[in-house]
Amino acid sequence: MTHLHGKRLPSLGPGRVLATVVGLVAALALGAIGEARAVPAFQPRTVAAEQPRTPAAEQRPTVAADRLTDRPHGFASLDGGTTGGAAGKVVTVTDQAALATYAAAEEPYVIRVAGSIAVEPFGSDIVVASDKTIIGVGDTGEIVHGELHLNPGTHNVIIRNLTIRDSAIAGNWDCKDTDFDGIQMDTVHHVWVDHNRFSNICDGQLDVRKDSEYVTVSYNRFENNNKTFGLGWTTNVKTQITIDHNWFAHTKQRNPSVDNAAYAHLYNNYLTAQVDPGDPVWTYGNWSRGRTKMVIENSYYQDVQHPYQADATAELVQRGSILKNTTGRHDEWGTAFDPRDFYAYRLDPAAAVPALVRRFSGPQQRIGVTLHVPGDHPTVQAAVDAVPDQNSEPVTIAVAPGTYRAKVLIPATKPNIVLEGTGHDRSDTVIVHDTPAEYGGSTGSATVRIAANDVTARHLTFSNDFDEAAVELKGEQALAMKTTGDRIVFEDTAFLGNQDTLMTDSPKLDVISRVYIRDSYIEGDVDFVYGRATTVVERSVIRALSRGSATNNGYITAASTWTGNPYGFLITRSRIVSDAPAGSFHLGRPWHPGGEPEAVAQVLIRDTALPAAIKSSPWTDMGGFSWQDARFAEYRTYGPGAAVTADRPQMSPSEAASHTVADYLEGTDGWAPYAR
Repeated sequence: MTHLHGKRLPSLGPGRVLATVVGLVAALALGAIGEARAVPAFQPRTVAAEQPRTPAAEQRPTVAADRLTDRPHGFASLDGGTTGGAAGKVVTVTDQAALATYAAAEEPYVIRVAGSIAVEPFGSDIVVASDKTIIGVGDTGEIVHGELHLNPGTHNVIIRNLTIRDSAIAGNWDCKDTDFDGIQMDTVHHVWVDHNRFSNICDGQLDVRKDSEYVTVSYNRFENNNKTFGLGWTTNVKTQITIDHNWFAHTKQRNPSVDNAAYAHLYNNYLTAQVDPGDPVWTYGNWSRGRTKMVIENSYYQDVQHPYQADATAELVQRGSILKNTTGRHDEWGTAFDPRDFYAYRLDPAAAVPALVRRFSGPQQRIGVTLHVPGDHPTVQAAVDAVPDQNSEPVTIAVAPGTYRAKVLIPATKPNIVLEGTGHDRSDTVIVHDTPAEYGGSTGSATVRIAANDVTARHLTFSNDFDEAAVELKGEQALAMKTTGDRIVFEDTAFLGNQDTLMTDSPKLDVISRVYIRDSYIEGDVDFVYGRATTVVERSVIRALSRGSATNNGYITAASTWTGNPYGFLITRSRIVSDAPAGSFHLGRPWHPGGEPEAVAQVLIRDTALPAAIKSSPWTDMGGFSWQDARFAEYRTYGPGAAVTADRPQMSPSEAASHTVADYLEGTDGWAPYAR
C-alpha cells in the first residue's frame, strides 16, 4: 500500500490513460487491492460520446438573456466592434472622485457604479476616456446632476444600465443658456449606449455630435424632457448609428433628430405620450434632417404628433410600423439604404414593441459585468485576476469553445464569479491539465481550484488527463477540481479523471462548505468524489471506470464529513453507470485524513439507479476505520446493483424526510440554488 494525504492507495500495475473529450485514449491495467497481478489494457473509448447531454434548447439563451447580452449589435459592432473596458480590471465606485478618476484614466477599466452619485458643481462633466465600460450595479446605479462627456478622439466606450437624471433647472425648459447634457460625445467612434434611463435633463439627454461614428443606442428610456436625443452639429455626412428598442415618453422634440447622418437605422422603438403636442412645429417624433439617410422599421407610435418627418434633402424609408392616434407629418421619400447590407439583426413585430420595450428598456437587475476569454483576456486565470478582491457583485467569465491547457485558481479573495462556457455543449469548452498529486499534493494537482465563496460554473468540462501508467509514482491522485469555498454551484458540467477526480472540501474540519452539482457528469475510479464539504449531486450521471480487475475496481465516494455536520454527501435522482464487471465496485469508504477521528463520513444515495458493477456489500473500511462507524445509507435505490441486505444500511422514510436537497444546502442562510 502507498499513502498520500492520509488516504490508503492501491498498488498500481500497468495503468491507463484518462480518456477525455479532447480525444485522449484509454489503456488500463490495475490489479485488485492487495493483488499484484497485471490485467489487460482497455480498448480506446471517447468520453465525449458517452456523456449525457443537456438538450440544446436548455442551453440556448432565453429571450430575456438575449436582450441583456453584453455585446453590442448594429453599427457599434462593426469595424472591430466595441468592447469598452473589458480588457482591464473591474472596479466599483460609489463617489464622484473615484468615478472621475477611473473614467478619465488611460488604461481600460470596467467601472461599476453602485448607488447614486451626485455630481458637484451642479451640471459638471465627468470626462470618459477611451476603452471604458461604465455600468450600473443592479438597477440602482445613478449619475445625478451631472454629464458623462466624451471628448473628440474618444473611442471604444460602453455606457450601460445607469439612470442619468435631474440636471434640469426649474423653469428653464428651453435650456438656451446651459449645456447640461446627460451624455455628450463629439467626434468619437465605437460607442454603445444601452439600457439606461434618462430623465429631466437640461438640455439634451443624449447628444451624438460632430461626425461621431459606429454608434448604437439600444433599450434606453428617455423620459420627461424637452430636447431629448440629437445627432449632427456638422456639415459632414459621416455618422452611422443604430437606434432600437428605446422608449420615448413625456418628451417633446428630438426623439431623435438626426442631421447629416450617413446611415441612421431606427427599429422597434416606442414613442408615446408626448409633452406639449399642441406646438405645431417643435413637438415631433423622428426627424431625418439635412442629407440623412434614415430607415425606420417596426416601431410603434401612440399619441404622437409628427411621428416621422424628413427634410426635402434627406431620405426616409419607413416599413412595418404601427401608428395609433397620430397626427401631422408622416413623410416617406427616397431609398435610403438597406441595414442588412451592414449587419444582421432581429426585427420584432411592431405589435409586440410596447410590451417588449416596457419590460426590457432601462436599467435591469440582471445586467452585470462579463469578461470574455480569449476576447477580453487571453486566459481564464487572467480574467479571474481582473476581478476585484472582495468582489460583491457577480462577474461572469465567458469562456469561448476550445481546450485550455492551464491551471486555474479562484482565490478566496474573489467571490461572486460565474465561470461559463459559451459553446453549444459542455464538451466544447475544456479546462485541462495533467499534474499528479506527487508534484504538489492533492491541492497542487487540481486543474481548477475554487477557494472563493459564491462561485458558479456551467457548460464546462474540467479534466485532469495525467497518465497514471506513464511513470512510476508513489501516488496517482490527479484532481480535475477542488473546492473549499461555500455556496458553489456546478450546472451542466463534466469532471474527468481517474483517482480523486472531484474533491469538495472546506477550509478546515469544523467549517461547513456547501456544493451543489446538477445535470452534470462525473467519472473516475478510486475515491473520485471525496472530501468534507456538504455536497449534493442531483440529476447527474456518475461513471465508475473499470480498472480491469474482476473483483475490485475502486470506490465512488470517500467522504470525510466532520462529526458535527449531519450532512455530508447526497447523491439523488441520478444514475451511476459502469462498464466494470459485476460486483467489482464499492459505493464508498470512510476517509479520515491523517487519522482524524472527528472526520466521520456521511453519505446517502437515494432515488438513484445502481449498475450491476456495485458490490453486494458496497461499503468498505479505510485506513483502519470501519465503514460501520460511518454514516452510510441508501434510500430507494434501484437497478441491477440495488439490494437490501444486512451490509447495506437503508434509511427509513422518516429519516429520509429530513435528508432532502434543501436540508443539505439551506444551512442558516437559506441558500437554495436548487430552486433556480
